[in-house]
Amino acid sequence: MRWVRNIFLSLFVLSVVLVLLARFLPIPITPLMVLRNIEQVENGKPLRLKKKWVPLDKISPNIVNAVIASEDNKFREHWGFDFDAISIAREKNKQRGENTFGASTISQQTAKNLFLCPSRSWLRKGIEVYFTLMIELLWSKDRIMEVYLNIIEMGDGIYGIERASNIYYGIAASELSRSQAALIAVSLPSPRKYNPQNPTAYLKKRQAQILKVMRQMGN
Repeated sequence: MRWVRNIFLSLFVLSVVLVLLARFLPIPITPLMVLRNIEQVENGKPLRLKKKWVPLDKISPNIVNAVIASEDNKFREHWGFDFDAISIAREKNKQRGENTFGASTISQQTAKNLFLCPSRSWLRKGIEVYFTLMIELLWSKDRIMEVYLNIIEMGDGIYGIERASNIYYGIAASELSRSQAALIAVSLPSPRKYNPQNPTAYLKKRQAQILKVMRQMGN
């Protein structure tokens, strides 16, 4: 039992150290980035990893507001979990008989992308909950948003808002308009399927919806 206790204590201390380091330092790479590169090699594709870290004050408020409107409109209020959204998603999934709708907050997505590989298991979900609580406790909301916008997958081999802005629009993240930001935001659930540079009718419809939500939020 002493060995078990020591193992769990060591893992806890390690997790705290990792979260504290990530609070202050730019994130060089994530498990998802490594996994995508492995997939590229296995599929005979050239390695592609486009990313560039930029601080939050070099990122347009338009994309901050757009991802909040699209992904998590209670981001500034909750402590990592939107229980109303979880309840709604659970009811919709029950009606459809499939696990289609999710309710992950920006905090949860940040924890998942930073510390975990994508998978579907109760163990992984439990670890995600743990890290979500940790970053909500030890980071500011601005830091959560900064990390999220710098590590999130935004295309095939494209990570972070700076490179996405460069590649899709030829501009810096600080220059994104409301319209451009909304298109990037609505593509995030399927970033390798949808291209903000060549939006489908579905993306344009979602863009209009998010722009409306942004106006209602005063942005």
